[in-house]
Amino acid sequence: MSAAPSNGAQTPGAAVLRAAVGEEPLDVDEHARLVDNAAAGAVVTFAGVVRDHDGGRSVRGLEYSAHPSAEKVVAEVAADVAGRAQGVRAVAVSHRVGRLEIGDVALACAVAADHRQQAFAVCSELVEEVKRRLPVWKHQAFTDGSDEWVNST
Repeated sequence: MSAAPSNGAQTPGAAVLRAAVGEEPLDVDEHARLVDNAAAGAVVTFAGVVRDHDGGRSVRGLEYSAHPSAEKVVAEVAADVAGRAQGVRAVAVSHRVGRLEIGDVALACAVAADHRQQAFAVCSELVEEVKRRLPVWKHQAFTDGSDEWVNST
């Protein structure tokens, strides 16, 4: 079922159906369902997951901390990217904070667009802008007992 009816006409700007920061586990498929639209010929998703290594070191897990403005910033990022998008129907993006394990989704995005090239391009731009602008810090724990703070997602 579509999130929004469409007459098929391309209009500038896309609906932001989710822009969130929180501690709950993220579901990329849920983000895809949110942006579902009858006029969209493509839905592109992205899952940024916690990997088991970084810089040649084995990672045990990590914790994300966010500035209190983080949810406002992710909403601004989503609105900025969606507002410039041509042929894009809807976007959804969420970043998780708190303790995450290897394989957990830290960043979930979905973009519905008329064509695949638009969907891929806008999804990529959304991920890059969130990584650039979101005030979130990563505290990595390594298997050797050491740890490291990283000031970007």
